[in-house]
Amino acid sequence: MDHTACQGELDADVDKIIEAQNVSKWYGNFKALTDINLTVRKGERIVICGPSGSGKSTLIRCFNRLEAHQQGEIWVNGIRLHSKMRNVTEVRKNVGMVFQHFNLFPHMTVLMNCMAAPMWLRGMPKEEATDIAFKFLERVRIPEQADKYPAQLSGGQQQRVAIARSLCMEPAVMLFDEPTSALDPEMVAEVLETMTSLARDGMTMVCVTHEMGFARAVADRVIFMDRGHIVEEGNPHDFFTDPQHERTKVFLSQILRH
Repeated sequence: MDHTACQGELDADVDKIIEAQNVSKWYGNFKALTDINLTVRKGERIVICGPSGSGKSTLIRCFNRLEAHQQGEIWVNGIRLHSKMRNVTEVRKNVGMVFQHFNLFPHMTVLMNCMAAPMWLRGMPKEEATDIAFKFLERVRIPEQADKYPAQLSGGQQQRVAIARSLCMEPAVMLFDEPTSALDPEMVAEVLETMTSLARDGMTMVCVTHEMGFARAVADRVIFMDRGHIVEEGNPHDFFTDPQHERTKVFLSQILRH
């Protein structure tokens, strides 16, 4: 028996943070993802866009095993994800996830929300976790909110706390699942500014979003998905000025009108 296969086989190419090969996923009889091939390298910023129900969020949730794929291979930070793996926590330590609806612990202060994972998952001493938490609350420009509870913050502030919380684990890659879609329009800019700043600092990012201005400014590659397939991908200039697939053209004409 190959024990490495059960615990996660190591990928020799350390520059690859995420690699998906021929990945498919079903919900019952519904095929949500079909033969997805995608490589994310260290320092890359990838934006995934597409209509609702196209599989965007499902795909990135597979990257930290919040969803399980049934076919194909996924490697994250050198570990292969599969049904028998016992080290899902090891994968999630290296994958930051920012959700549409913040997912903060409502009974914890902002500071404790940021300290919890380093203390619980990494065994970090409280004093060190406090220092890390303040470092990243300052990074997203809200250290003065440390003693408040999530319900006392605006949506934009809560999302910045969620980003800080993920950064406290110092992940190899950050996944953003439509991080601005639940925000009022005036709060969108402050979250996008935070994300743009992370991108400038070289953070590896995969972001599901409809914010095409962000994609133009930040992405190394833009990927368009439809009905569980990757239909088209390219650098932002080519993607926006010369889309090749008719479905991409229709999507862009609709979304860029708004």
